[in-house]
Amino acid sequence: MIQHSAACERNQAPILDILRTLFIDSSSVLEVSSGTGMHAVHMAAGLPHLQWQPSDISPHALLSIDAWRALQPAANLKAAVQLDVRSQDWDVDDFDAIFNANMIHIAPWEVTQGLLDGAGRLLPSGGLLVMYGPYKINGTHTAPSNARFDLSLQQRDPSWGVRDLEEVVELAAKNQLDQVQLIAMPANNQMVVYRRR
Repeated sequence: MIQHSAACERNQAPILDILRTLFIDSSSVLEVSSGTGMHAVHMAAGLPHLQWQPSDISPHALLSIDAWRALQPAANLKAAVQLDVRSQDWDVDDFDAIFNANMIHIAPWEVTQGLLDGAGRLLPSGGLLVMYGPYKINGTHTAPSNARFDLSLQQRDPSWGVRDLEEVVELAAKNQLDQVQLIAMPANNQMVVYRRR
């Protein structure tokens, strides 16, 4: 039931350091694609001033998220909800920010489209969408390890792959989301911050 990710364990502290600054004025965050649930319990504990709503499309992930929640309870960590970002009906409570880590490269492009469409529709003006993961920048991988990772993803599923940052930023802009920050993170990842117009 409970799932563990070594990569998540390594990156959660640097991510939290950035989110403490970005979400200082937020009161409720929707985490899209919470996966194991390790980020959810860590971020909720580190950001006690806000409500953290984990979500995922996978029933197995939802079980793991709630198992982590039972193991490391926090008053501001909500029960996980099932969410398919491609749906027009995101059946979640109100939120003023969205956090998404390591999803868009392990999913078809329609999932990125769904995330940006939903964020554009549902975030309030000024609300933040924060996306973490690997990207190609100006069409080029930021490290040889990312190029190898990209190839392995496409071998598993041709619809997967490390995305071009510029393509994601362009699509975000069409959904009323303007890129306001790009933060280089450990292990050749990026934190991309968008603000809803």
